[in-house]
Amino acid sequence: MLIRAEQPGDWVAVHRVNESAFETHLEVDLVDALRRQEPAVLSLVAVRDGSVVGHIMFSPVTLSEHPDLKLMGLAPMAVVPRHQRAGIGSALVRAGLERCKELGYGAVAVLGHPEYYPRFGFSPASRFGIGCEYNVPDDVFMMLELRPGFLEGASGIVRYHDVFRNTA
Repeated sequence: MLIRAEQPGDWVAVHRVNESAFETHLEVDLVDALRRQEPAVLSLVAVRDGSVVGHIMFSPVTLSEHPDLKLMGLAPMAVVPRHQRAGIGSALVRAGLERCKELGYGAVAVLGHPEYYPRFGFSPASRFGIGCEYNVPDDVFMMLELRPGFLEGASGIVRYHDVFRNTA
């Protein structure tokens, strides 16, 4: 399996991956809208036997009380159902986090499964005094410091790109 940056020629395949992995079209629409409206998006694909079987996207987020902090939000991440539970999602997350760090981001937020994302080091954002703009349970909104101590003294509400609100 190969993890690499998404290319324009992958867009149809990524569309299919997200359609197959999610129950609604929200994530498909979100990916398309972020590509159009947010130039700082990081988008990776997992390729197996010449086919795109997984996709992950990161986009910049802001912290209300500290708008200059370089933060990313992980969303969405998808793997074709027949390829799930084979380590593809984990490989995408790890590669994406490493790339975010290389790009100078200090932390990543995720709104996701509380039993999945802690394996990568994510913990409840409330631990850092950080909340989510959406009304979600504490254990599903998490942060990961890519640089130790990056969020020390930070607090506020994480805000996602407008397309997250417009596609919901």
